[in-house]
Amino acid sequence: MIVNSLSLCYHNKLILAPMVRVGTLPMRLLALDYGADIVYCEELIDLKMLQCKRVVNEVLSTVDFVAPDDRVVFRTCKREQNRVVFQMGTSDAERALAVARLVENDVAGIDVNMGCPKEYSTKGGMGAALLSDPDKIEKVSLAWVKAGVLNHVTTLDGLLPQLEDTLNLVKRIERTGIAAIAVHGRKREERPQHPVSCDVIKAIADALSIPVIANGGSHDHIQQYLDIEDFRQATAASSVMVARAAMWNPSIFLKEGLRPLEEVMQKYIRYAVQYDNHYTNTKYCLCQMLREQLESPQGRLLHAAQSSQEICEAFGLGAFYEETTQQLDARRAKLLARTPEEAGEPAEDASGVIKMAVRFDRRAYPPQITPKMCLLEWCRREKLAQPVYETVQRPLDRLFCSVVTVAEQKYQSTLWDKSKKLAEQAAAIVCLRSQGLPEGRLGEESPSLHKRKREAPDQDPGSPRAQEPALSGELCKKPFVDLASGEETPLEGR
Repeated sequence: MIVNSLSLCYHNKLILAPMVRVGTLPMRLLALDYGADIVYCEELIDLKMLQCKRVVNEVLSTVDFVAPDDRVVFRTCKREQNRVVFQMGTSDAERALAVARLVENDVAGIDVNMGCPKEYSTKGGMGAALLSDPDKIEKVSLAWVKAGVLNHVTTLDGLLPQLEDTLNLVKRIERTGIAAIAVHGRKREERPQHPVSCDVIKAIADALSIPVIANGGSHDHIQQYLDIEDFRQATAASSVMVARAAMWNPSIFLKEGLRPLEEVMQKYIRYAVQYDNHYTNTKYCLCQMLREQLESPQGRLLHAAQSSQEICEAFGLGAFYEETTQQLDARRAKLLARTPEEAGEPAEDASGVIKMAVRFDRRAYPPQITPKMCLLEWCRREKLAQPVYETVQRPLDRLFCSVVTVAEQKYQSTLWDKSKKLAEQAAAIVCLRSQGLPEGRLGEESPSLHKRKREAPDQDPGSPRAQEPALSGELCKKPFVDLASGEETPLEGR
């Protein structure tokens, strides 16, 4: 197995803690800018990660782990490759090892969360549930160590009721061969308002020979940079992990002191736009920074924002948004303009294919009419074989292109689309227009069509969830081809 050969040191480090919804790429990069040595991603569940496919995003210069519904579950980039620790929630040694193998070449370390009290974690036997099952903890850790996974770390996100039991547990974990252990100095039933147990973290640090990372000091101890070292000394830890204090203002890691919040937030937004962070996540993180200022005029603008562009406008970054999106669009267009040989894609014999640069816009058609339906009805009237669609997906951006064959002639749009269905509609438009046939657009005279149930009005026809119902005389479809793997899979149900 190929592993990341870089060694991540856990001595005397400032670390951004794993935080759900907060520890996405923009926050991690911002923390690195302000002086963090190591950054954790948010906890990601093993079952979810195992559904993901690793995709190199050449437009953003990132590596994306993409779920079947095209949602990016984890995004990283070269800038943080030697600094980012991937944290997973797991209760199964085999699944944990499979996820480690999936991500290990793109991260500097891998961590298992043991102590999260949230229901989504404990109900699956993960997080705090692992604290009562040391055999399972040992099994997971040993599986990683035996498989050669480097920089395996454990986050103990909750202490056991008795100090002796906690010490016995961490000693047992240490014997598995892990690189370090992070300790949140509160019991599983305690919350941030409860004082952190520095003495217990100190007892753990004294009992172990591996680095101990102290966590949980944001409420009582850490308000500025100098407080981080005070917390480290109070716990005798090797390093300090900062959560909420960094969420409120990531410049907590800056030796020169905290930067103005407005400056920090603008810098965060720039990263969010540059790396195509979903606006809801960007909005959530900004709300955590604003805190008591949420009722300010700017806070109200943020609350009302329903897109990345509106967030940028609320913070005076409208021009930056326009410039950045134009740059990304230009980069995408340049990549899409490459020949198959330049893109490393299999070359297809396109001779005889009629092509046009067209795209299907659902808004231009009545609710129950589409170009595919018009083409099918025309073929029936002319007693021709049903249209046959061949669709491929490009790994560069996961966009689709379809070729339709009618009466032994092939038709294709040169524009790639976000879904298989949209690509097929575009191919049908090319065929209809080249034949001078109506395509069903609003205001266009069309032959009568059999009315068939379409997607619900609130569904995006390009959404993977928007499934077309089966039609009588269903269109013939050849297998879908994934250009990244070359494997054929049936189109039905995709």
